[in-house]
Parts: sequence; C-alpha cells; structure tokens
Amino acid sequence: MIHFKMAKLTTTLLIIMMVVVVMLAGCGKSDVPVKAQKDYILIGRVNPVTGPLASFGTGTPQIEEKAIEAINKEGGIYIAEYGKKLPIKIIVADSESNPTKAAEAANKLILQDKVDLLMAAHTPDTVNPVAAAAERHKIPCITVDALSDAWLSGGPYTWNYHAFWKVHSLVDVYLDMWDQLSTNKKIGLIAPNDPDGMAIADMLKKKAPERGYSLVDPGRFPPNTKDYTAMINQFKQADVDIVLAMQIPPDFATAWKQMKQQGLVPKVMSAAKAILFPADIAALGDDLGEGLTTEVWWSPVSGNKSSLTGQTSLELAKMWTDLSGRQPMATLGYKHASMEIVVDALKRAQSLDRNKLREAIKSTNIDTVVGHIQYNDQNLAETLLVGGQWVKGKTWPWEMNIISNKKMPIVPLSAEAMKDMPSSR
Repeated sequence: MIHFKMAKLTTTLLIIMMVVVVMLAGCGKSDVPVKAQKDYILIGRVNPVTGPLASFGTGTPQIEEKAIEAINKEGGIYIAEYGKKLPIKIIVADSESNPTKAAEAANKLILQDKVDLLMAAHTPDTVNPVAAAAERHKIPCITVDALSDAWLSGGPYTWNYHAFWKVHSLVDVYLDMWDQLSTNKKIGLIAPNDPDGMAIADMLKKKAPERGYSLVDPGRFPPNTKDYTAMINQFKQADVDIVLAMQIPPDFATAWKQMKQQGLVPKVMSAAKAILFPADIAALGDDLGEGLTTEVWWSPVSGNKSSLTGQTSLELAKMWTDLSGRQPMATLGYKHASMEIVVDALKRAQSLDRNKLREAIKSTNIDTVVGHIQYNDQNLAETLLVGGQWVKGKTWPWEMNIISNKKMPIVPLSAEAMKDMPSSR
C-alpha cells in the first residue's frame, strides 16, 4: 500500500508540472488561434496549355507571377488565422482545351492539391467546367475571359465570380466597325453549336435588323467541321458583303481558306475568338490575315492602370515583351487583372476561410488594367471591348489597329487605320 500511494502521488505531481509547463509556454503569445503550419497561399489555375486554345493560355503563369512578384518579396499577404504573412504560390493545371479535362484538372486541384482558391480563363470550354467544380466543392473561384452569356448559362453561382463582356457588347462592336464601310449590309454567319456560337447567333438575329442589316444564317454545326462548301454557296447566292465567324482558330483557318479557294471574298471578313493573337494571323499564311477584323479585349494603348503594380497597359505590354521577347496579346490584360482581383480580396479578407474569402471577392470594387471590376447580384462584373483590324506592321509582322472605340473611348483609335481602312479583299 505504501508503494502504491507514493506512485500515485508522483503521478499527480507530474501531471501538475506538465500543466504548469503548458501554461507557461503560452505566456507572451498572441491570441491568434493555433492552426496547422502553412507556408503559402495556394492558388490553382486551370489553363489551356495544349490543344487548339493553347494560344489563349500563352503567358500563364509568367504574367500572374510577375503581378505578385513584389508582394511575395515582401513576404506575401497577412493572414490572420496564421498570424503572419504568407506568399502566394500558383499551380497550373492543363485543360488540354477540352471541357472534360478542364473539369478533371479543377477536381484534382481541389481534392488532391488542396488549393485555397481557384482561377480559370479562356473560353467557356475552360471556365464553365471549372466553375461547376468550384460550386460542387464550395471553394472560391475567380474566372475571366469567357463570354459572360455562356458563363451565366451554367449558373446561378454562389462560389464563382466572373469578369468579362457580354454578347450584346460584342455584336455592337462588330456593327460599329461594319458601319464605317459602304456595304450592302448583308451578313453571312458562321457559328457552331457551342455556347459561343449559339450566343452570338441569337444576339445578331436581334440586333442586325435594328441597325439596318440582314442576316444569312445557315444554322449551327459541329465544331471541327472540315467542309464549308454548303455555307459558302449560300453566302454567294445571297451576295453577302460581310461574313462573321465565331470559331476556334483552326476551324476558322479551314473556313477562310475554303472561302478564298471557292471565290467568296467579302468586303469585310470578321472573326470572333479565332484571330485574337498574332500567331493565329501568321498561321493563316499567304497574307490571308490582311484586313481581317476582330474584337479587342485589351490593348497596350488602353488608358487603364493596374491596381496592383501601378503599371499602365503600355508598361505591362513592355514588361511582357522584355520577359518573353514576344508580342503582347489580347489576353495579357485579363491574366494580370485576375491577380489584381485575387490580391485585393485576400488583403481585405486577411483569411483563407472559404466563406470569408468568398465574401471579400463578392465586395470587390477596384479599377484594374482591363477596367472597373464590381460584381452584380449574378456574380458578374461586365467589362467592355473595342474593335480592331489586323495590318502588316512596322515593329511586328502583324499589328492591330483600333478602328472602333464607342464602347470604350478610353482606348484611342489608330489614326492611320481611320484614314484608309482596308477591306479583306
């Protein structure tokens, strides 16, 4: 019995000493809740690195990483639950320009990589599947660069916030450009049965007659169509002066070359989505890009500035050329603006709690390099765009002239283009 009591007393004393040590260890520390160790904020970025949309994905993650370079050098962003600054780390997953692969990439980033926030860009083929994954797993998600009407078709959204223009603005830009030339105002439409194609067809049917134009629409067809002869014959019979295509780059190249071969050369050849980048124009070959018109999402001559770095659009463009040796592209501004939105939200949230971060994104109200970003009750921040025309360049083989800026007068017109705007003939 004596030995048992002594052992019991010794055990009691040890427990008391351990409690005291724990209490003393806590003295002088902050009231920040104890969290598992975390070394960085992890952002997952779904991007078309390969496939027919790869030209859209060019520049990721270099542009995003340059946007946060200064912040990371200073230690990152203060996160209250960890009581310290955390740098931002970006992990990129390839969508392979395929909606199914985009969904798989998003799920992997969420479930395996345990990202704190998702980002995605570059057409509904990438954005919509990622948005769906974010909603399913209840994780904050910031998206850009997909026709907003097509994005909205996947809603309503609780966790995804999108910034881009809507199809009504796109159609207005094309009509504004076409108004500058003398034509018979007959439009031939090439639009597949994907979300972009259906959206532009519906809006053009509504707006074209209001502006005095008639529309020749052969109907929707599958992407990757190889023979456009029936459409071309229909356009020739209708004597269209204007053709508008809403296609991915390789599909448009096929259609445009067949039009040339079969003797259909309209006064105006416009292509949405297909010829946004100099590489797409160069890939047409044989000077087939001369005079083609398209929408311009962002331009080095835009008057907007970055809320994150203070760079003007021109400075951002120069940074990219110095970094890559390559010509600035239309997606550059939106890639940078994505990080402006992310950093602004993280700074205000000071938290990686999903609900707190979502609320911070929801209340975004900033001026970015692509314009003002403020989300509405559908989680959409509608941006604007201008119209441009590809011409042989002086600095680069192909350069973009801004020829219509009614939607966004902060972007100056290219004076040379307005003096002698060449047709596609």
